[in-house]
Amino acid sequence: MEKNCSDADLARQVAASQDRESEDALLRRFAPRVRLYGRRHLRDESAAEDLVQQVLLITLEALRAGKLREPAKIASFVLGTCRMTVLDFRRNAFRRERLLQELGGHTEIVQLPTSPEYDPTQLAHCVQSLKERDRTVVVMSFYDEHKGADIAATLGISDSNVRIIRHRAIRQLLACMGGSE
Repeated sequence: MEKNCSDADLARQVAASQDRESEDALLRRFAPRVRLYGRRHLRDESAAEDLVQQVLLITLEALRAGKLREPAKIASFVLGTCRMTVLDFRRNAFRRERLLQELGGHTEIVQLPTSPEYDPTQLAHCVQSLKERDRTVVVMSFYDEHKGADIAATLGISDSNVRIIRHRAIRQLLACMGGSE
């Protein structure tokens, strides 16, 4: 399907059905183009990867929302989005540089602590060793990113009980992983 379709056809398919396969095909087709644009204009590999993510996200959102009136111009839309995003990256870098110059001697660089690296296999084992309710609270909190009130409503317990369970489960996970409390 992907090789036989034009860019416009893929854009129409994404806009019409929001078909995951069509979206993936469109992203695979445009990602190398955006990455090349980023390498040429930003001259930094990680910035080029950030550009790919940003531009393709904007493109998908525009297609899903029906904001692109002429799907035949999808390539122009992506290129224009690249240009605007690169300009935004440069503006932000300029602002940061100007602030550093203005505040120069008045600021101190603070080194934030880095989080320790954990073995994913060991972490999975430790999570599985938790009691079912504790594991559910941890997974809903950190994997599903639910708020305490939502977890409490789902499990039929109080919000404060969720906090206590989460706190104790984290302590158990830290102990299991060999970390300090």
